[in-house]
Amino acid sequence: MIDVWTEKHRPDTLDEIVGQEKIVGRLKAFVDEGTIPHLMFGGPAGTGKTTSAISLAKDLYGDEWKQNFMETNASDERGIDVVRDRIKDFARTKPVNAEYKIIFLDEADALTSDAQQALRRTMEQFSDNCRFILSCNYSSKIIDPIQSRCAVFRFNRLEEEDVKKYIKRIAEEEGFKVSEEAVKAVLRVAGGDLRRVTNILQTATMQNDKVEEEDIYGAAASLKPEEINEVLEKALKGEFMESRDQLSELMIDRGLDGQDVINAIHREVLDLDISNQGKLEIIDNLGEFEFRIAEGGTSDIQIEALLAKIANLDE
Repeated sequence: MIDVWTEKHRPDTLDEIVGQEKIVGRLKAFVDEGTIPHLMFGGPAGTGKTTSAISLAKDLYGDEWKQNFMETNASDERGIDVVRDRIKDFARTKPVNAEYKIIFLDEADALTSDAQQALRRTMEQFSDNCRFILSCNYSSKIIDPIQSRCAVFRFNRLEEEDVKKYIKRIAEEEGFKVSEEAVKAVLRVAGGDLRRVTNILQTATMQNDKVEEEDIYGAAASLKPEEINEVLEKALKGEFMESRDQLSELMIDRGLDGQDVINAIHREVLDLDISNQGKLEIIDNLGEFEFRIAEGGTSDIQIEALLAKIANLDE
């Protein structure tokens, strides 16, 4: 059975968390005091929010952390019933050799408005017995009464040097080699998301002990910079059909969808040899067509329409 590297390489303590030194310092201060307030972790995916919550529990409770810690994913159970039943039942029970338990709500911004109101009341009712840690990508979706009860921590995307150190550590622990070009490819496609870094590396090493650039783009289902640049250059020259056919072939060959293509274009658009006005219009169109795809538009049609927009730019 294949090991799930995301869990396998998860830090055991706050000291092992990568790239969030300021946040770790503040959390360790809570551990030293032996108590924490309600917390809210906000920021992009893969930046250490869940890892920080689990590591905090391990540092606080030691071997008994599992008895005093409950994790639930609000995107799976987002209605009011999960707050009234599962969360409230756990909050009622006494902690094991501790003053309070911790309830960790991952993706709390997916909770419905009614569920958040019920959660607010639960946080008030059981504050002596339980602490809540809410993790969210968009803290603006959390109602103000909950935010005001929490100490807010905002996680940033990791710097390249931190990601490189993480890649090196994973390679040493798993016993594979990774070329410099492959490292650069990981940095490009992962965008500071350590969970994505881990999954890409695990996939890329399934058949090879030496990871090359080609393996990374294949594992990430992503286009190489030179590939997307060639497609864009043809479109900018007005060669719409040639650009469309080339991109269609790449999408079929790599198993890409429209979102993958939009992400690839977004990574390269600022380096195109066109005016700033042209870059502005492409980025504006990327946002428009990403929204159309997210709302259910047919991926192939929307990507072709995007290429048509780019081909019609006055460049």
